[in-house]
Amino acid sequence: MKFLSIVGNSFGCSASGERLVSAARDGDLQEAKALLEYNPRLVRYSTFGVRNSPLHYSAAQGHHEIVSLLIESGVDINLRNYRGQTALMQACQHGHWEVVLTLILYKANIHRADYLNGGTALHLAALNGHSRCIRLLLADYIPSVPNPWNRLRKKSNKTGSILEFDESTLREVINRPADGGVTALHMAALNGHVESVQLLLDLGASVSEVTVEDGTTIDLIGAGSTSLHYAACGGNAQCCQILIAMGASLTAENANGWTPLMVARSWHRTGLEDILSTQPEGRLEVLPSPYLALPLMSIVKIARECGWRNSDSLSTCPDPCVVCLERKCTVAAKGCDHEFCTQCALYLCSTNSSCVVAKGPIGSIPCPLCRHGIVSFDKLPGTRPIKEITRTSSLSLTFCTCSVDHQVQESTSLTTGLCKPGFHCTRISPLGSSFRSLSCQKFPSIKLNSSFCLGDPETSSSLVPCNRNLRDKLVGCSRMNFRRSVSNTDRRRSWFSALNQYVTTGSGC
Repeated sequence: MKFLSIVGNSFGCSASGERLVSAARDGDLQEAKALLEYNPRLVRYSTFGVRNSPLHYSAAQGHHEIVSLLIESGVDINLRNYRGQTALMQACQHGHWEVVLTLILYKANIHRADYLNGGTALHLAALNGHSRCIRLLLADYIPSVPNPWNRLRKKSNKTGSILEFDESTLREVINRPADGGVTALHMAALNGHVESVQLLLDLGASVSEVTVEDGTTIDLIGAGSTSLHYAACGGNAQCCQILIAMGASLTAENANGWTPLMVARSWHRTGLEDILSTQPEGRLEVLPSPYLALPLMSIVKIARECGWRNSDSLSTCPDPCVVCLERKCTVAAKGCDHEFCTQCALYLCSTNSSCVVAKGPIGSIPCPLCRHGIVSFDKLPGTRPIKEITRTSSLSLTFCTCSVDHQVQESTSLTTGLCKPGFHCTRISPLGSSFRSLSCQKFPSIKLNSSFCLGDPETSSSLVPCNRNLRDKLVGCSRMNFRRSVSNTDRRRSWFSALNQYVTTGSGC
């Protein structure tokens, strides 16, 4: 019963965790800062059941400042909820491009797939037609050079910068299928998102990718369907015209023997019969997507290296950025040499939606001062690189019930708390001086030696062994040094007895 009381007291931090969730969901930055200063380990809190963290809530609601705060406080940027979705997936699903930009700058993993249908963040962005999010997700794959697609068709290797563009990797990312072989282009075409379809095609999406019958999805159109089949089902004429202009076949049949025209008729899309019945004479000309942004890769690299939130004020910055008039100029546009701060350059690349540039190649961003096409940004000589973000090393919430002795050797490590048998605990480096130990009511502080329940260094790092040597392992743990108080000796002895009984039963936390 005493051990159950201990466990109950350890869940006292759930109240503060729920406050952090509410602050993240509502965009209350000051409340979130105060809670994390009081208890930095709350950053790892997740709700019961759905296991959504404060990072998930802030990303889904578009609060990019709280997202930055949580990441800098040490949260796992690729943390999943019960569906396997990361914060990046939820930001793409709801179209919060500022959150997507923040997560991309912190190097979030765009390749994670959810547990439900195997979809990535790119699938969710295409499903809902968020072209800005699609552009940001692929920022690390499009080089900031003039006309990279034309030069790749000629297989030119004379310029060193073109070697940064791995076309096969880009095509692999953009054509990655979810369950059933559904690609991002399939999703955008089905839902009639013309701008997303156009952008995906310009970035290398294939019109010949087909769905498959894998037994995991219900495909009402049929396996073996191309993106044109899906566009015919969706009923958007412009999507069908763009796909046909990019080489989609009108005679391709799926596993049901249906052509795109048959799919349109079965779904009563009568307005598409003229488009899907005959192949147009000659090749239709399609304008490039207005969401192409060539300088995006260059400015993202500079932002990661030198930071993007310079807080220089007008009083300390004699020559501020001409766009925001607040921050120091850190980058220069290649070509016209106009200078901007990193954050304004990022926003120029992220918000631009115009394919018409008077002086510049396709995909260049018009300079706000001279309208010259910007292909890339260069770092100014005085811009200094910053160190990598130091994230707070915080233990999991299940270990917040005891205060740890700081006089252990620097070479030792601690485990993350009581775990189920067979579950290997990750090791965490020794805590710094900023670590705040929490003491719960009725749970006295103890001095733990670094060898507590870790066993021999050459053996498994599981906290609770599940073999016949359990008794020997527990005897080995008896070499621990406890800092005992005369007044609390009996209580600690009863606590240790309860712990032994808990370990012997093998129940997890």
